[in-house]
Formats: sequence, C-alpha cells, structure tokens
Amino acid sequence: MQFACLSPAVWRASTVVFDSLEDFVQRKHRQPDGFSYGITGTPTARGLESRIAALEGGRHCVVTPSGASALMTTVMGFVRGGDHLLLSAACYGALKTFADKWLAAMGVAVEYFDPSIGAGIEALIRPDTRMVCLEAPGTVTMEMHDTPAIAAVARRHGVLTMMDNTWASPLGFQPLAHGVDFSIEAATKFMGGHSDLLMGSISMNDAGHYATLRETQSILGQQVSPDDCFLVLRGLETLPVRLAAQSAATLRIARWLEAQPAVRQLLYPPLESDPGHVVWKRDFSTNGCLFSLVLKPAPEPAFHGFFDALKTFAIGASWGGVHSLAAYYPAALQANRLFSRTDQPVIRLSIGLEDPVVLMADLQAGLAAFSAHAARLESA
Repeated sequence: MQFACLSPAVWRASTVVFDSLEDFVQRKHRQPDGFSYGITGTPTARGLESRIAALEGGRHCVVTPSGASALMTTVMGFVRGGDHLLLSAACYGALKTFADKWLAAMGVAVEYFDPSIGAGIEALIRPDTRMVCLEAPGTVTMEMHDTPAIAAVARRHGVLTMMDNTWASPLGFQPLAHGVDFSIEAATKFMGGHSDLLMGSISMNDAGHYATLRETQSILGQQVSPDDCFLVLRGLETLPVRLAAQSAATLRIARWLEAQPAVRQLLYPPLESDPGHVVWKRDFSTNGCLFSLVLKPAPEPAFHGFFDALKTFAIGASWGGVHSLAAYYPAALQANRLFSRTDQPVIRLSIGLEDPVVLMADLQAGLAAFSAHAARLESA
C-alpha cells in the first residue's frame, strides 16, 4: 500500500547494520555524509542538516545537542595547544569560560578583543593565531562588530572565523556570505521556536572542514535525538512567519521603552540611538526578538519590584520562543566584563508572539513598580 505524508520520518537507531563484512570493515569511509553508527546521525538528522545548510547559504551542516556544544565542538575541531585564539568580548559566556578554564590549561593562548575593533583586528593577528570567534549582537549587551571587515582580515592571514548568528538567524544575516568560515546557531532558540528542546548547528562551505567537524562530533559524542531533529524540522516550517511577527513587535516595544522615564538606555542595534546601528542597518534584515535595557540607577530591591510586577513576561534565561521572557544581569557581572557597555544592571527581554499591547502594559506595570520601590528606598 502506498503512503505519503507531509511530515518527515523519525529514524531512531544506535546500531547501523551492513550488507557484508567488507561493507562493515570499510564503514568509516561512509563519513562524513553516510551512516556508520547512531552517533553520527540517522536520515532524520541528515534531513535537518540539509535544511539548515540551505538556509545558511552553505554546503554542509553538523547538528549538535545545544548551541553551546556547537560552539565548543567547532573550537575543539580546529584549535590545539600552542595556538592563539581571539574571542570577541561579546561572545557567549560559556564559550569564554571554556576558553579561560579549559583551553588555556591546554596551552591555548586566549585573547579577547573589543567587539567594535573592525579591521583593526589585524594588529592582534599573530603567526600562531588559529581562529577568531564572533557573536553579533552580543548575548547580553548587544554589541555589533563589522563582520565582513574582520572576516576579510582573518582570511588574508589564513585564520579561521566562526560566528554565533543566533540573534538574527540565517533569515536575518548569513555569516558565510560575509566571509565567515562557520555559522553557528543555537537551534534551541528561533529554529525550534517553542522552548522545548536543545540543539545547535554548525554550517560551512569547505568540505575538509565538514569532514573534520563530523569526526569531532563523533569523537566527542555530540549527536542529537532524532525526535528533537523532527521538532526543529517542524519549527523551521513556521520560522519565517514567527520571525517576522516577533521582529516587528520587538522594534515597536523597544521604541516605546526608549521613551519611558525610568529607562536610561536601550541596548538594541535596530534603534538609531545605538552605536551599532549603522553596521546593523548595512548587514542585517531583521530586528530580532532580543534586546536589553538599562534602567535609571536604583537600589537592588527596586529591580525585584520590576520583576515581581510582571504577569505576562516569564522570568528565564533563554529566548527566541513564542513566549516572552525577562532575564536579569546584575551590575557586578558588567563590571567584570572586558569592554563592557555599561556598569549598571541589565534587563534582557525576549519578545514572543503575545499581543504587543499586552506586553507593553506588563512592562509599564514593571516600570511603575520599579520607580515606586526606588522612590521609597531613596526616601527611607
């Protein structure tokens, strides 16, 4: 009986079987695309990898269990003891911790640079520089960097580049088209879209790099559940409409917040007031769904008042799903960051698919509670 459907099949397997002994003996030659053991993927994973590669404008993709694992797997595939690694100070915190606590102990020279450095990064390139790690906008304080300028310098010196592109997704920016070697996505965020899975992806064009990362994925055990691959494949079906709606709502809410008396600063490149706006406008085609704000200086309990007043925004550290989220980063964290944009506490908001009017009312209540708490504390 014939059967056809619109949903991809979920292939679950740990053991892959072979037609002959010779086929089994030569199983390693099936890589990087073929199947030799479940840890290197099943047809469900390959289907997702093909879809993501196409979105990224790349030829190859490897999926991993989380966005963090995609970053670490890429670095581990190419960086060795004795190498020099350059990281944007705006990079994801776990990558910086991995560099400082693990890579440095393995003999890697780790150096951070100002995200605004642009082509000036040439002054930091050394004969032993192996890779430059980028992220734009930055995870918390939304710094922009001139990706094409940095990538051009790195390529001229034979240095690899990788970029965490999760904020924009491949629909809003394509690092590979701008000279970057590896485009990293936390598929946990926009691609999955529903806050119910963890996944990362690494996209590239070079076949040799792809073979190296497939081997690295296998050796480090960085494979994902086919069921999660199915969920991301399903999430990709609605990604364009979700991103468009969230992007429009986010800019609307950010513009409203910028005019509120309790708000000192918006950290959001799509706003003309942001120092990264010119680069964002040149290179990006989405407003994203994530931005940060700095409120007027106040004692810590006033920030508790803001968060306690929220009813629609949930408090959580992730983002990119259909539900709006709020996260908090204390002043001490900003003080300890290199090239930090602020020394004040930061509130980060992820805008979901709720009615923007409802979200603004929720934020208005939070700001009112913040101001009331601040006034009482200052008069006490």
